[in-house]
Amino acid sequence: MDAVGACAAAAVGAGKVHAATLRDLGRQAYAPVWHAMQRFTDARDDATTDELWVVEHDPVFTLGQAGKDEHVLAPGDIPVLHVDRGGQVTYHGPGQIVVYPLLDLRRLGIGVRDYVCRIEQAIIDTLDEWNIVAERLEGAPGVYVGGAKIAALGIRVRRGCSFHGLAFNVSLDLEPFHRINPCGYAGMQVTSVLDLGGPSGIAAVKPVLLSHLARQFGLDLRDDPGLPDLTMRP
Repeated sequence: MDAVGACAAAAVGAGKVHAATLRDLGRQAYAPVWHAMQRFTDARDDATTDELWVVEHDPVFTLGQAGKDEHVLAPGDIPVLHVDRGGQVTYHGPGQIVVYPLLDLRRLGIGVRDYVCRIEQAIIDTLDEWNIVAERLEGAPGVYVGGAKIAALGIRVRRGCSFHGLAFNVSLDLEPFHRINPCGYAGMQVTSVLDLGGPSGIAAVKPVLLSHLARQFGLDLRDDPGLPDLTMRP
């Protein structure tokens, strides 16, 4: 069975339901949120409740640990950050839903490959709500519609716990993707829910995506209006 087929078989939400905290951070700069999830992951223990953070970021390009500067073609006035997730370069900006699942994968009984599969399946199922047919591509993590990327994944697992996550293009300006080789692929096409005839804003898409993520990971999401500590520290 190829990797796509293995995902299709693995990505089924079932089993025990786990409580998890949902935090909607609104719109935030990238770096403070990045450092906050690092601190959360470093400080957690076996009893720490899992969390999902949802955010829209100010415009930024991020390069993963193995990211090559050559894939950033012409950033212009958009900052470029080297970060500690997997993957190459991507763009974040308003109109894109970013979700950071801060999960204890060991406690959930999920391996890294299964974790990626379940995120992809949640996005595929979300798009199906608007009759948008999405798929995986062999060797290129993420979700695609007609060969164009609509969602990127960049993850990190430390001591069995996940951070970083997914970026789902809903209604953002796609022009900045022309300034990079998205995910390290020259000429890769990028699309959005809006361009495919879906909703014009993230408010309609966000609860659907969160519901499908909760189903895939067996989570009972409980809203908490409190924000993580977003102060920048030396």
